[in-house]
Amino acid sequence: MRLNRLSDNPGARHRRMRVGRGIGSGKGKTAGRGHKGQKARTGVSLHGFEGGQMPLHRRLPKRGFKVPYQRRYQVINLGALQKAVDTGRLAEGANVDGASLVAAGVLSQIRDGVRLLGKGEIKAKLSITVVGASKSAVAAVEKAGGTVTVMASVPSERVAAAASDKKAAKARRTAAKGSRKGAKSAAPKAGGKSAAPEADAKA
Repeated sequence: MRLNRLSDNPGARHRRMRVGRGIGSGKGKTAGRGHKGQKARTGVSLHGFEGGQMPLHRRLPKRGFKVPYQRRYQVINLGALQKAVDTGRLAEGANVDGASLVAAGVLSQIRDGVRLLGKGEIKAKLSITVVGASKSAVAAVEKAGGTVTVMASVPSERVAAAASDKKAAKARRTAAKGSRKGAKSAAPKAGGKSAAPEADAKA
C-alpha cells in the first residue's frame, strides 16, 4: 500500500449537480424550480397557508395555560437520601438542605426550593430543611430519629421578575383606564353651551 494510491471507495463521493447550465444538462432553464409562480422564488414560507381560508392551526381550540411565574420545585425522595448516606455522600446525623444536596452531588440544582416526598425507605437519622414535604415523608424521617423543618420558599429571580412584570402591566392598565375616564369627563357634552359665551353675554 502506498499513500499516493489511497482513494475513496467507488460511489463514496458524488459530484454536485450544477443547475441552470443549459437545457442539455437536464437541470437547465428553470433549474429544478418548476415554472414561475411564488414558490419558484427563494425566501417563500407558505407553511400553514390554506389559500385564504382559516388554517387548521387557527380552527382548532386552545387548550391549557402555562403560568409564567409559577414556582418550580426540585423533588427528592427518601430512597435517594438513604442511597446518598449509604454511598458516603451524606453523613448520618448531618443537617441536610438544598445547598448541601447540590454540594454532595445528589441534586444538580435547587430551582425554587426542594420538596421531600416519601417514596423509598430511610433508616439514617437526618435533620432535613426543605420548602415542602409530604406527610408520609415527615413521618418516616421522624420514625428514623430525624427531623424535618419546612421553611417558607423564597422566589427565584425568574419568578420575581415575572411577578414584577405582571404588577407593572396591571399598573399601566389602571393608569390608562384612569386617564381615559378623566379625558371623558373633561370633554364638553354634545349640544351643551360653554361657560365662556355665557359670561360674555352677561357683560
